[in-house]
Amino acid sequence: MTGETDLSPARLRHARFAIAAVFCAHGAVTGSFATRIPWIQDHAQLSAGTLGLALAFPALGAALAMPLAGRINHRFGARAALRALLALWTLSLVLPSLAPNLPVLCVALFVYGATSGMSDVAMNALGVETENRLGRSIMSSLHGMWSVGALVGSAAGTVAAHLGTDARLHHLVAAFALTAAALVAVRGVLDLRSGQGDQAPPHFALPPRSALMIGAIGFCAVFAEGASLDWSAVYLRDVLHTDAGLAAASTTAFALTMAVARLVGDRVVDRFGAVPTVRVGGVLATCGGLLVVGVRHPVAAMAGFGLIGLGIAVVVPLAFAAAARSGPAPAQAIAGVATITYTSGLIAPSAIGAVADATSLVVSFGLVTLLAFALVVGAAVLRQKPAVGQGGARTSEEAGPPHQDEPARTRP
Repeated sequence: MTGETDLSPARLRHARFAIAAVFCAHGAVTGSFATRIPWIQDHAQLSAGTLGLALAFPALGAALAMPLAGRINHRFGARAALRALLALWTLSLVLPSLAPNLPVLCVALFVYGATSGMSDVAMNALGVETENRLGRSIMSSLHGMWSVGALVGSAAGTVAAHLGTDARLHHLVAAFALTAAALVAVRGVLDLRSGQGDQAPPHFALPPRSALMIGAIGFCAVFAEGASLDWSAVYLRDVLHTDAGLAAASTTAFALTMAVARLVGDRVVDRFGAVPTVRVGGVLATCGGLLVVGVRHPVAAMAGFGLIGLGIAVVVPLAFAAAARSGPAPAQAIAGVATITYTSGLIAPSAIGAVADATSLVVSFGLVTLLAFALVVGAAVLRQKPAVGQGGARTSEEAGPPHQDEPARTRP
Protein backbone atom coordinates (compact mmCIF):
# COMPACT_ATOMS: atom_id res chain seq x y z
CA MET A 1 0.00 0.00 0.00
CA THR A 2 1.23 3.49 -0.86
CA GLY A 3 -0.13 7.03 -0.70
CA GLU A 4 0.79 8.74 2.58
CA THR A 5 4.11 10.59 2.54
CA ASP A 6 3.86 12.07 6.05
CA LEU A 7 4.47 9.14 8.39
CA SER A 8 5.84 11.19 11.27
CA PRO A 9 5.08 10.00 14.81
CA ALA A 10 2.57 12.83 15.26
CA ARG A 11 0.74 11.89 12.03
CA LEU A 12 0.63 8.22 12.95
CA ARG A 13 -0.73 9.01 16.41
CA HIS A 14 -3.46 11.11 14.80
CA ALA A 15 -4.24 8.29 12.37
CA ARG A 16 -4.47 5.84 15.25
CA PHE A 17 -6.98 8.02 17.11
CA ALA A 18 -8.96 8.50 13.90
CA ILE A 19 -9.27 4.79 13.15
CA ALA A 20 -10.17 4.18 16.81
CA ALA A 21 -13.03 6.66 16.41
CA VAL A 22 -14.15 4.77 13.29
CA PHE A 23 -14.26 1.51 15.26
CA CYS A 24 -16.24 3.28 17.97
CA ALA A 25 -18.81 4.59 15.48
CA HIS A 26 -19.19 1.15 13.91
CA GLY A 27 -19.84 -0.43 17.30
CA ALA A 28 -22.34 2.25 18.23
CA VAL A 29 -24.56 1.24 15.31
CA THR A 30 -24.62 -2.36 16.53
CA GLY A 31 -25.41 -1.31 20.10
CA SER A 32 -28.16 1.04 18.95
CA PHE A 33 -29.82 -1.71 16.94
CA ALA A 34 -29.50 -4.49 19.51
CA THR A 35 -31.31 -2.69 22.32
CA ARG A 36 -34.37 -2.01 20.16
CA ILE A 37 -34.82 -5.56 18.81
CA PRO A 38 -37.79 -6.16 21.19
CA TRP A 39 -39.47 -3.02 19.79
CA ILE A 40 -38.79 -4.15 16.22
CA GLN A 41 -40.16 -7.62 17.04
CA ASP A 42 -43.39 -6.14 18.42
CA HIS A 43 -43.72 -3.61 15.57
CA ALA A 44 -43.44 -6.32 12.90
CA GLN A 45 -45.52 -8.76 15.01
CA LEU A 46 -42.94 -11.57 14.99
CA SER A 47 -42.60 -14.69 17.10
CA ALA A 48 -39.21 -15.79 18.42
CA GLY A 49 -38.86 -18.15 15.47
CA THR A 50 -39.72 -15.59 12.79
CA LEU A 51 -37.47 -13.04 14.47
CA GLY A 52 -34.68 -15.60 14.34
CA LEU A 53 -35.37 -16.10 10.63
CA ALA A 54 -35.15 -12.37 10.03
CA LEU A 55 -31.90 -12.16 11.98
CA ALA A 56 -30.36 -14.66 9.55
CA PHE A 57 -30.50 -12.09 6.76
CA PRO A 58 -27.65 -9.93 8.06
CA ALA A 59 -25.49 -13.06 7.77
CA LEU A 60 -26.60 -13.62 4.20
CA GLY A 61 -26.03 -9.98 3.26
CA ALA A 62 -22.59 -9.92 4.84
CA ALA A 63 -21.54 -13.24 3.27
CA LEU A 64 -22.42 -11.98 -0.21
CA ALA A 65 -21.03 -8.47 0.21
CA MET A 66 -17.84 -8.93 2.25
CA PRO A 67 -15.74 -10.12 -0.72
CA LEU A 68 -16.53 -6.83 -2.48
CA ALA A 69 -14.91 -4.71 0.25
CA GLY A 70 -11.36 -5.72 -0.57
CA ARG A 71 -11.82 -4.92 -4.23
CA ILE A 72 -13.47 -1.58 -3.46
CA ASN A 73 -10.54 -0.79 -1.19
CA HIS A 74 -8.09 -1.85 -3.92
CA ARG A 75 -9.72 0.34 -6.57
CA PHE A 76 -10.55 3.54 -4.68
CA GLY A 77 -8.04 3.57 -1.84
CA ALA A 78 -8.43 2.90 1.88
CA ARG A 79 -9.78 6.29 2.96
CA ALA A 80 -12.31 6.74 0.14
CA ALA A 81 -13.55 3.17 0.48
CA LEU A 82 -13.92 3.47 4.23
CA ARG A 83 -15.73 6.80 3.94
CA ALA A 84 -18.37 5.40 1.58
CA LEU A 85 -18.84 2.01 3.24
CA LEU A 86 -18.99 3.38 6.76
CA ALA A 87 -21.58 6.00 5.79
CA LEU A 88 -23.73 3.30 4.19
CA TRP A 89 -23.48 1.26 7.40
CA THR A 90 -24.42 4.07 9.77
CA LEU A 91 -27.34 5.15 7.59
CA SER A 92 -28.61 1.57 7.29
CA LEU A 93 -29.49 1.70 11.00
CA VAL A 94 -32.80 3.38 10.12
CA LEU A 95 -34.03 0.50 7.93
CA PRO A 96 -35.00 -2.33 10.34
CA SER A 97 -37.24 -0.21 12.55
CA LEU A 98 -39.18 1.00 9.49
CA ALA A 99 -40.16 -2.55 8.49
CA PRO A 100 -43.87 -3.27 9.10
CA ASN A 101 -43.70 -7.03 8.50
CA LEU A 102 -41.36 -10.00 8.11
CA PRO A 103 -40.57 -9.76 4.35
CA VAL A 104 -39.67 -6.07 4.52
CA LEU A 105 -37.64 -6.66 7.69
CA CYS A 106 -35.68 -9.42 5.97
CA VAL A 107 -34.77 -7.08 3.10
CA ALA A 108 -33.83 -4.31 5.54
CA LEU A 109 -31.63 -6.66 7.55
CA PHE A 110 -30.00 -7.99 4.38
CA VAL A 111 -28.87 -4.44 3.53
CA TYR A 112 -27.92 -3.85 7.17
CA GLY A 113 -25.71 -6.96 7.17
CA ALA A 114 -24.15 -6.21 3.78
CA THR A 115 -23.07 -2.70 4.78
CA SER A 116 -21.90 -3.96 8.18
CA GLY A 117 -19.67 -6.63 6.66
CA MET A 118 -18.11 -4.41 4.01
CA SER A 119 -17.37 -1.53 6.37
CA ASP A 120 -16.00 -3.97 8.96
CA VAL A 121 -13.53 -5.39 6.44
CA ALA A 122 -12.48 -1.91 5.30
CA MET A 123 -11.84 -0.53 8.79
CA ASN A 124 -9.96 -3.62 9.93
CA ALA A 125 -7.76 -3.55 6.84
CA LEU A 126 -6.89 0.07 7.53
CA GLY A 127 -6.35 -0.71 11.20
CA VAL A 128 -3.80 -3.36 10.24
CA GLU A 129 -1.99 -0.94 7.91
CA THR A 130 -1.87 1.68 10.68
CA GLU A 131 -0.53 -0.90 13.12
CA ASN A 132 2.20 -1.92 10.66
CA ARG A 133 3.39 1.66 10.30
CA LEU A 134 3.33 2.29 14.04
CA GLY A 135 5.41 -0.83 14.61
CA ARG A 136 3.40 -1.94 17.65
CA SER A 137 0.11 -3.65 18.32
CA ILE A 138 -3.04 -1.54 18.38
CA MET A 139 -5.68 -3.96 17.10
CA SER A 140 -6.76 -5.13 20.55
CA SER A 141 -7.39 -1.56 21.67
CA LEU A 142 -9.25 -0.87 18.42
CA HIS A 143 -11.51 -3.82 19.20
CA GLY A 144 -11.92 -2.33 22.65
CA MET A 145 -13.04 0.94 21.08
CA TRP A 146 -15.59 -0.99 19.02
CA SER A 147 -16.94 -2.37 22.29
CA VAL A 148 -16.98 1.13 23.78
CA GLY A 149 -19.04 2.26 20.82
CA ALA A 150 -21.42 -0.68 21.28
CA LEU A 151 -21.71 0.30 24.94
CA VAL A 152 -22.50 3.92 24.09
CA GLY A 153 -25.06 2.87 21.50
CA SER A 154 -26.71 0.36 23.81
CA ALA A 155 -26.75 2.86 26.68
CA ALA A 156 -28.53 5.39 24.48
CA GLY A 157 -30.90 2.64 23.37
CA THR A 158 -31.59 1.74 26.99
CA VAL A 159 -32.58 5.33 27.75
CA ALA A 160 -34.74 5.49 24.63
CA ALA A 161 -36.48 2.21 25.50
CA HIS A 162 -37.01 3.33 29.12
CA LEU A 163 -38.63 6.56 27.90
CA GLY A 164 -40.81 4.63 25.45
CA THR A 165 -39.31 6.43 22.44
CA ASP A 166 -40.38 5.15 19.05
CA ALA A 167 -37.41 3.20 17.62
CA ARG A 168 -37.94 4.81 14.23
CA LEU A 169 -37.24 8.24 15.69
CA HIS A 170 -34.43 6.94 17.89
CA HIS A 171 -32.65 5.24 14.98
CA LEU A 172 -33.15 8.18 12.62
CA VAL A 173 -31.46 10.56 15.06
CA ALA A 174 -28.73 8.06 15.89
CA ALA A 175 -28.03 7.29 12.22
CA PHE A 176 -27.49 10.90 11.25
CA ALA A 177 -25.41 11.66 14.35
CA LEU A 178 -23.20 8.61 13.82
CA THR A 179 -22.82 9.31 10.10
CA ALA A 180 -21.61 12.83 10.83
CA ALA A 181 -19.18 11.60 13.50
CA ALA A 182 -17.89 8.81 11.24
CA LEU A 183 -17.24 11.14 8.30
CA VAL A 184 -15.26 13.49 10.54
CA ALA A 185 -13.22 10.59 11.92
CA VAL A 186 -12.43 9.17 8.47
CA ARG A 187 -10.77 12.44 7.48
CA GLY A 188 -7.88 11.64 9.85
CA VAL A 189 -7.16 8.03 8.80
CA LEU A 190 -4.22 7.13 6.57
CA ASP A 191 -4.86 7.71 2.87
CA LEU A 192 -3.39 4.50 1.44
CA ARG A 193 -3.73 3.14 -2.06
CA SER A 194 -2.72 -0.06 -3.80
CA GLY A 195 0.42 0.07 -5.89
CA GLN A 196 0.27 -0.36 -9.65
CA GLY A 197 1.62 -3.91 -9.47
CA ASP A 198 -0.64 -5.04 -6.65
CA GLN A 199 -3.18 -7.69 -7.56
CA ALA A 200 -6.77 -7.47 -6.39
CA PRO A 201 -7.40 -9.62 -3.29
CA PRO A 202 -8.99 -13.09 -3.67
CA HIS A 203 -12.69 -13.50 -3.06
CA PHE A 204 -12.42 -16.20 -0.44
CA ALA A 205 -9.78 -18.09 1.56
CA LEU A 206 -10.47 -21.52 3.04
CA PRO A 207 -8.70 -22.21 6.33
CA PRO A 208 -5.94 -24.81 6.20
CA ARG A 209 -6.49 -27.99 8.17
CA SER A 210 -4.16 -26.77 10.93
CA ALA A 211 -6.43 -23.79 11.65
CA LEU A 212 -9.79 -25.57 11.84
CA MET A 213 -9.66 -26.25 15.59
CA ILE A 214 -8.54 -22.69 16.22
CA GLY A 215 -11.47 -21.49 14.14
CA ALA A 216 -13.78 -23.72 16.19
CA ILE A 217 -12.68 -21.97 19.41
CA GLY A 218 -13.29 -18.61 17.79
CA PHE A 219 -16.68 -19.86 16.61
CA CYS A 220 -17.72 -20.69 20.20
CA ALA A 221 -16.73 -17.27 21.51
CA VAL A 222 -18.33 -15.27 18.73
CA PHE A 223 -21.51 -17.36 18.83
CA ALA A 224 -21.87 -16.49 22.52
CA GLU A 225 -21.20 -12.83 21.72
CA GLY A 226 -23.76 -12.61 18.93
CA ALA A 227 -26.39 -14.49 20.92
CA SER A 228 -25.95 -12.34 24.02
CA LEU A 229 -25.83 -9.06 22.14
CA ASP A 230 -29.00 -9.63 20.14
CA TRP A 231 -31.09 -11.77 22.54
CA SER A 232 -30.24 -10.63 26.07
CA ALA A 233 -32.90 -7.91 26.05
CA VAL A 234 -35.51 -10.30 24.62
CA TYR A 235 -34.57 -12.89 27.27
CA LEU A 236 -35.18 -10.51 30.17
CA ARG A 237 -38.43 -9.27 28.70
CA ASP A 238 -39.97 -12.57 27.60
CA VAL A 239 -38.54 -15.04 30.14
CA LEU A 240 -38.16 -12.83 33.23
CA HIS A 241 -40.98 -10.39 32.33
CA THR A 242 -39.05 -7.18 33.00
CA ASP A 243 -39.91 -3.80 31.52
CA ALA A 244 -38.27 -2.56 28.31
CA GLY A 245 -35.77 -0.31 30.06
CA LEU A 246 -34.38 -3.02 32.33
CA ALA A 247 -34.33 -5.51 29.46
CA ALA A 248 -32.26 -3.14 27.34
CA ALA A 249 -29.90 -2.59 30.28
CA SER A 250 -28.85 -6.25 30.05
CA THR A 251 -27.36 -5.54 26.64
CA THR A 252 -25.53 -2.57 28.13
CA ALA A 253 -24.08 -4.75 30.90
CA PHE A 254 -22.83 -7.23 28.33
CA ALA A 255 -21.27 -4.51 26.17
CA LEU A 256 -19.64 -2.89 29.22
CA THR A 257 -17.80 -6.01 30.33
CA MET A 258 -16.73 -6.73 26.74
CA ALA A 259 -15.30 -3.23 26.40
CA VAL A 260 -13.38 -3.32 29.70
CA ALA A 261 -11.95 -6.78 29.04
CA ARG A 262 -10.79 -5.87 25.53
CA LEU A 263 -9.15 -2.66 26.65
CA VAL A 264 -7.06 -4.45 29.30
CA GLY A 265 -6.81 -7.82 27.57
CA ASP A 266 -3.30 -7.38 26.16
CA ARG A 267 -1.83 -6.83 29.61
CA VAL A 268 -3.53 -9.93 31.00
CA VAL A 269 -2.36 -12.13 28.13
CA ASP A 270 1.20 -10.80 28.35
CA ARG A 271 1.30 -11.69 32.03
CA PHE A 272 -0.46 -15.05 32.17
CA GLY A 273 -0.33 -16.38 28.61
CA ALA A 274 -2.99 -17.14 26.02
CA VAL A 275 -4.11 -20.58 27.17
CA PRO A 276 -4.63 -19.76 30.89
CA THR A 277 -6.40 -16.53 29.95
CA VAL A 278 -8.86 -18.34 27.66
CA ARG A 279 -9.43 -21.13 30.18
CA VAL A 280 -10.26 -18.68 32.96
CA GLY A 281 -12.39 -16.71 30.53
CA GLY A 282 -14.24 -19.87 29.58
CA VAL A 283 -14.93 -20.60 33.26
CA LEU A 284 -16.28 -17.06 33.76
CA ALA A 285 -18.47 -17.30 30.64
CA THR A 286 -19.78 -20.73 31.70
CA CYS A 287 -20.66 -19.40 35.15
CA GLY A 288 -22.41 -16.49 33.47
CA GLY A 289 -24.45 -18.83 31.29
CA LEU A 290 -25.44 -20.90 34.32
CA LEU A 291 -26.63 -17.73 36.07
CA VAL A 292 -28.73 -16.79 33.05
CA VAL A 293 -30.45 -20.17 32.67
CA GLY A 294 -30.42 -21.40 36.27
CA VAL A 295 -31.35 -18.36 38.37
CA ARG A 296 -34.61 -16.84 37.19
CA HIS A 297 -34.00 -13.30 38.44
CA PRO A 298 -33.24 -10.14 36.42
CA VAL A 299 -30.19 -9.19 38.52
CA ALA A 300 -28.72 -12.68 38.16
CA ALA A 301 -29.38 -12.67 34.41
CA MET A 302 -27.72 -9.27 33.96
CA ALA A 303 -24.72 -10.43 35.98
CA GLY A 304 -24.65 -13.59 33.88
CA PHE A 305 -24.57 -11.70 30.61
CA GLY A 306 -21.83 -9.51 32.05
CA LEU A 307 -19.74 -12.57 32.92
CA ILE A 308 -20.24 -14.00 29.44
CA GLY A 309 -18.93 -10.77 27.94
CA LEU A 310 -15.96 -10.71 30.31
CA GLY A 311 -15.07 -14.33 29.59
CA ILE A 312 -15.14 -14.29 25.79
CA ALA A 313 -13.76 -10.82 25.09
CA VAL A 314 -10.15 -11.68 24.19
CA VAL A 315 -10.68 -15.10 22.62
CA VAL A 316 -10.93 -14.00 18.99
CA PRO A 317 -7.73 -11.86 18.89
CA LEU A 318 -5.87 -14.79 20.45
CA ALA A 319 -7.39 -17.15 17.87
CA PHE A 320 -5.97 -15.00 15.07
CA ALA A 321 -2.55 -14.92 16.73
CA ALA A 322 -2.58 -18.72 17.08
CA ALA A 323 -3.70 -19.13 13.46
CA ALA A 324 -0.66 -17.18 12.30
CA ARG A 325 1.56 -19.85 13.90
CA SER A 326 -0.49 -22.87 12.88
CA GLY A 327 1.08 -23.58 9.51
CA PRO A 328 3.23 -22.41 6.63
CA ALA A 329 0.60 -19.97 5.24
CA PRO A 330 -0.31 -17.58 8.08
CA ALA A 331 -2.26 -15.16 5.90
CA GLN A 332 -4.51 -17.94 4.60
CA ALA A 333 -5.00 -19.30 8.12
CA ILE A 334 -5.96 -15.89 9.51
CA ALA A 335 -8.37 -15.23 6.63
CA GLY A 336 -9.98 -18.63 7.10
CA VAL A 337 -10.38 -18.25 10.86
CA ALA A 338 -11.81 -14.77 10.30
CA THR A 339 -14.42 -16.25 7.97
CA ILE A 340 -15.41 -18.88 10.54
CA THR A 341 -15.65 -16.46 13.46
CA TYR A 342 -17.40 -13.67 11.58
CA THR A 343 -19.96 -16.10 10.18
CA SER A 344 -20.54 -17.44 13.70
CA GLY A 345 -21.48 -14.01 14.99
CA LEU A 346 -23.90 -13.48 12.15
CA ILE A 347 -25.67 -16.85 12.35
CA ALA A 348 -25.87 -16.95 16.15
CA PRO A 349 -28.94 -14.68 16.48
CA SER A 350 -30.97 -16.72 13.99
CA ALA A 351 -29.83 -20.02 15.50
CA ILE A 352 -30.89 -18.85 18.96
CA GLY A 353 -34.28 -17.89 17.56
CA ALA A 354 -34.74 -21.26 15.86
CA VAL A 355 -33.89 -23.17 19.04
CA ALA A 356 -36.14 -20.87 21.07
CA ASP A 357 -39.04 -21.43 18.69
CA ALA A 358 -38.62 -25.20 18.92
CA THR A 359 -38.04 -25.26 22.68
CA SER A 360 -37.47 -22.06 24.69
CA LEU A 361 -35.03 -19.19 25.13
CA VAL A 362 -33.77 -20.89 28.29
CA VAL A 363 -32.69 -23.90 26.22
CA SER A 364 -31.10 -21.54 23.68
CA PHE A 365 -28.86 -20.03 26.33
CA GLY A 366 -28.15 -23.51 27.65
CA LEU A 367 -26.52 -24.05 24.24
CA VAL A 368 -24.54 -20.83 24.71
CA THR A 369 -23.38 -22.12 28.10
CA LEU A 370 -22.14 -25.37 26.53
CA LEU A 371 -20.20 -23.43 23.90
CA ALA A 372 -18.66 -21.29 26.65
CA PHE A 373 -17.52 -24.44 28.43
CA ALA A 374 -15.94 -25.60 25.16
CA LEU A 375 -13.48 -22.71 25.59
CA VAL A 376 -12.23 -24.32 28.80
CA VAL A 377 -11.82 -27.69 27.11
CA GLY A 378 -10.30 -26.46 23.87
CA ALA A 379 -8.12 -23.55 25.03
CA ALA A 380 -4.94 -25.58 24.46
CA VAL A 381 -5.25 -25.21 20.68
CA LEU A 382 -4.33 -21.54 21.13
CA ARG A 383 -0.93 -22.42 22.58
CA GLN A 384 1.79 -20.80 20.51
CA LYS A 385 3.86 -23.46 18.81
CA PRO A 386 7.65 -23.14 18.89
CA ALA A 387 8.85 -21.05 15.97
CA VAL A 388 12.25 -20.87 14.37
CA GLY A 389 14.04 -17.63 15.16
CA GLN A 390 17.31 -16.23 13.96
CA GLY A 391 20.17 -18.69 13.89
CA GLY A 392 17.74 -21.59 14.20
CA ALA A 393 16.89 -20.82 17.85
CA ARG A 394 13.49 -21.95 19.04
CA THR A 395 11.14 -19.47 20.65
CA SER A 396 7.88 -20.15 22.45
CA GLU A 397 5.00 -18.50 24.26
CA GLU A 398 6.88 -18.66 27.56
CA ALA A 399 9.71 -16.59 26.11
CA GLY A 400 7.54 -13.46 26.04
CA PRO A 401 4.83 -11.73 24.00
CA PRO A 402 4.64 -12.24 20.22
CA HIS A 403 6.93 -10.24 17.99
CA GLN A 404 5.40 -7.10 16.54
CA ASP A 405 5.99 -8.31 12.97
CA GLU A 406 3.41 -11.08 13.33
CA PRO A 407 0.23 -10.69 11.27
CA ALA A 408 -2.21 -8.34 12.98
CA ARG A 409 -5.55 -9.38 14.35
CA THR A 410 -8.97 -8.34 13.16
CA ARG A 411 -12.51 -8.45 14.65
CA PRO A 412 -15.05 -10.86 13.26
